[in-house]
Amino acid sequence: MASPDDLKFQEFEEATDLLLADPGASTLSMSGSSSTAPASATGDIKLDMSDDEGQEESSELLGGEKRTSGFWTFEYYQSFFDVDTMQVLDRIKGSVMPLPGRNFIKHTLRSSPDLYGPFWICVTLVFSVAISGNLSTFLNYLGDPQYHYRPQFHRVTIAAVVIFLYAWLVPLGVWGFLTWRQREERQQSCYSFLETVCVYGYSLFIYIPTSVLWILPFEWLRWLLILVAMVISGSVLVLTFWPVVRDDTKVTAFTTVATIVVLHALLAIGCKMYFFQTATRTVTPTDPTPNHTAAILNTKTY
Repeated sequence: MASPDDLKFQEFEEATDLLLADPGASTLSMSGSSSTAPASATGDIKLDMSDDEGQEESSELLGGEKRTSGFWTFEYYQSFFDVDTMQVLDRIKGSVMPLPGRNFIKHTLRSSPDLYGPFWICVTLVFSVAISGNLSTFLNYLGDPQYHYRPQFHRVTIAAVVIFLYAWLVPLGVWGFLTWRQREERQQSCYSFLETVCVYGYSLFIYIPTSVLWILPFEWLRWLLILVAMVISGSVLVLTFWPVVRDDTKVTAFTTVATIVVLHALLAIGCKMYFFQTATRTVTPTDPTPNHTAAILNTKTY
């Protein structure tokens, strides 16, 4: 049976002799502790085999994913189009079914605006207005022998300029005014420029089916469709921007909302008046009686 003296730690003579021969030699210490001690004066090097290095690498990877790219890079604008089909359909549904007390930005966008929906809505609206306007002109003059149909491709350019300028310049003006009033009145909430563009873009969706129905050659039906579209689309804008301006003065609040509605109505009325004009036919006289009478008066009697 081993005695207690045999269980004591003993120094190895060879290691002691090496350290005495070269005091500046480096030693390796395999430790499993999570904290590393500073190097000693003798230049000891300690290897820490803990998981700190792995945690640092994972944190760097996570930090790299959260970094935002500059506005000059493609990745910066790619994030604005990162939506799926269900999100776009849900936002379109919210733009055609406005409910009282339901803010489009707060309840539908949910602080994640996109440019995918507004861009394609504007493109679709451009072609629907231009093509429907050409078809409406063709149907209005159908049966007129003096009318020769010619496709008016310049209407596509005019529709694109008007719609895209409205979808970008008007939100820019609204956002700039609200930002200025926020600083003047020290309001707490204000929408970003991207959110303003997004709500304006989705509010134009109702005009796509409306422009298709404008093909029908009934003037009273066209004006009725304009009224319905303006009420639905204007309600989305009013319910969205009224909570922001209602804390301002009454004159400023009502003037701002009225300006938003009037500009929105001018877009619809202007498109109807230019692209869907009422046909004015010229009646060609077919009675040869005036010519026959003139011929009789010009004859000489012998």
